[in-house]
Amino acid sequence: MGLGNPARHEHHLTNRSQVRSPKAKPYFGPMSGKIGKFQDEGMPHADSPPVFHATGLAKKYGRRGEQALADVNFTVPAGRIIGLVGPNGAGKSTLLQLACGLIEPTAGSLSVLGSRPAASAAHLARVGFVAQNTPVYGSFSVAEHLTFGAKTNPGWDQALAERRIRQAGLNPKQKAGRLSGGQRAQLALTVAAAKRPELLLFDEPAAALDPLARKGFLRNLMEFVLELGASAVLSSHLLDDIEQVCDHLIVLCDSRVQVAGDVRDLLASHARLVAPRDGLNRLPAGVEVIRTEHRGHYSHAVIRGGTRPGSLPYSVEPVSLEELVLAYMSRAADTGTGMNIETAAWESRR
Repeated sequence: MGLGNPARHEHHLTNRSQVRSPKAKPYFGPMSGKIGKFQDEGMPHADSPPVFHATGLAKKYGRRGEQALADVNFTVPAGRIIGLVGPNGAGKSTLLQLACGLIEPTAGSLSVLGSRPAASAAHLARVGFVAQNTPVYGSFSVAEHLTFGAKTNPGWDQALAERRIRQAGLNPKQKAGRLSGGQRAQLALTVAAAKRPELLLFDEPAAALDPLARKGFLRNLMEFVLELGASAVLSSHLLDDIEQVCDHLIVLCDSRVQVAGDVRDLLASHARLVAPRDGLNRLPAGVEVIRTEHRGHYSHAVIRGGTRPGSLPYSVEPVSLEELVLAYMSRAADTGTGMNIETAAWESRR
């Protein structure tokens, strides 16, 4: 999007003591510490329009009407770092292309930054996009990328771009085709951010990077978001990446949003429950069972809402973000996505 919109070319238990379930992994995302403090101080005013508002959003492709998105509904306040997570083919890339205004919905509506993305070419200036293969021009030098970015983006911040290139240790004379994967990702991130967008979109940007390069990319992503005061969407099937940087979550499976909300609120409203098999039939009113696994005489469930059962024979513990996401993915798979949950769990730890 920063380089003349390269995205157009990149389609791309008897009692509690007997329960030995693992402890939930605590959430250390951006809202949990120093970074969260800076985010809170820079949050938009309460009357700012949502960064996303989708109502009945749907997208079909081709003559056969292949369904990429179906009846998608969600709202995300401005100033959030949104984790968009789901298996391959869930519709994540389609949603990001809709947000950029590169394609239009088949049905429903999507408002981004208070306007319809495809309604105006000016929308592209408000959005920075980094695709999965971090599109850069192999025959261009690093410096030529910045020159081209300055010519094609009216809000271009050359000082920011040059400073970030130095910090990333990139040689301005080096051709992009000779950069490592991590260096190309840093260049693409710099070009997208130097246009000073209100919204940054990342479509699996770190999927092909080694762990060290991915860590550096995510750190710089956070720094850019804080410096620009922008909202951001990080699409990924790597739950570790989502957990590190995101404070809002959208789980997309089978072309539909399975759950969406503030990460802290979602973790607070869900729990891990262990009970005798017949115990799930006696849960308090308002408790929703998201996913159940039966092991011997006991049932292990991820539950949401209602009054938590607090007495024996129930064991109720906090749920981790990974457990929450996989529970919703599993429920979607049970209704016909065909997703391999064991593969999804492996990817979450990769």
